[in-house]
Amino acid sequence: MAGRNGRTVRDLRRGNRTAVLQRLYFDGPLSRFELGPVTGLSSGSVSNVVADLVADGLVEEAGSVDSDGGRPRTLLRVSPHSGQMIGVDVGETRVRVELFDLALTELARTERPLTQQGYDVDVIVGHIRDGIAEVLEAEAASPERLLGVGVGVPGIVEHTADRGAVVHGQTIGWDAVPLEELLRSTSRLPDDVRYFIDNGAKTLGQAEMWFGGGRGARNAVVVLFGSGVGACLVTPEVEHGRAVEWGHLTVRVRGRRCRCGAPGCLEAYAGAESLLARWREEGGRPPEGADEETALTAMLAAAYPAEDREPDPVALAVLEETAEYLGAGLSDLINLFQPERILIGGWAGLQLGTRFLPAVRRHARTYALRYPADKVGIDLGRLGPDAVTVGAAILPLADFFARGGRRAEQATEDRHPAWRAALQERAPR
Repeated sequence: MAGRNGRTVRDLRRGNRTAVLQRLYFDGPLSRFELGPVTGLSSGSVSNVVADLVADGLVEEAGSVDSDGGRPRTLLRVSPHSGQMIGVDVGETRVRVELFDLALTELARTERPLTQQGYDVDVIVGHIRDGIAEVLEAEAASPERLLGVGVGVPGIVEHTADRGAVVHGQTIGWDAVPLEELLRSTSRLPDDVRYFIDNGAKTLGQAEMWFGGGRGARNAVVVLFGSGVGACLVTPEVEHGRAVEWGHLTVRVRGRRCRCGAPGCLEAYAGAESLLARWREEGGRPPEGADEETALTAMLAAAYPAEDREPDPVALAVLEETAEYLGAGLSDLINLFQPERILIGGWAGLQLGTRFLPAVRRHARTYALRYPADKVGIDLGRLGPDAVTVGAAILPLADFFARGGRRAEQATEDRHPAWRAALQERAPR
């Protein structure tokens, strides 16, 4: 029966399960005694919830600790083998697919390079479909244990009622691509396995906030610096983050043409693609036929050579200009959102690394208002090149926790009208 706030007994049970699962996941192993204060539940509620989760195979014993004069307290943890997730990163140079257990330990992975076909929709869909099949086969996994497939993509993702996730990727030539519908139509997975598709910067942000440099921050911005640039904003009001098209902020009127088609975007000056293009225009010589990651490595080697060689002044000047544009772009995020932390990830951000970071910090503080600039920390992300894939896998995991550890097919009752749920609550058991 629904209470005054509209919540049913089923809602309360689900919320209690969610609270226990999340605390065990992030802070465990914990004893039943410790779970009470951190979840706000009574000892009786904790015992009931733990008994249910153990019966479902989601929670298991993980040793014991001595108590003050009494019997040892049993420690509990979320069972890593009770479920699996797949994370997919549709990146600039390849599609990466990884299979994880519930503790986000990698079980299998595969990568498929993107060559001259680029972001051809059929090619991308085929890579995702075949990659999923390959990692499941490599681990001899059962699709029935799969909580879902998370996919990080470039562009704006619209979630529609009839077609699922639709991708508006102007910079990659995708105009309202019904990616979820296409994946489902070619998938070899059971129909009840859900796809969770979102912007790659958001999945990166999700990963860094759960396990990386953003953990513990209430307000943060996580920047994805690759061929282009994007960002994820996390605030108490936007708990799981919101992708912002930061790369298409205008930084120069009538400036360089961005790959989105507009003039003067930040991405036209701060993305790796434009950085390499400017080096080439000024006389730089990237390796013939090299992909962007290899070319950027060569540019960094030219700008910061071994001690017995002179730096390439053109490469150095382009990198310094890029640092200023990136810092100026970060100053807008600082002024608009006043975050506690800004984390820079993505393959290009990680390649540029600590050598590049001091200049970016200096320019950000030069262009930002003094008060918010003094309060923000600007650092590199901590999760490395797999962060987008990990964040994509977190999407089905977060949904699983929100359901109280119930798989999606068991939660179809949530779509019933409220009156039916109320009658079910009143029915004798």
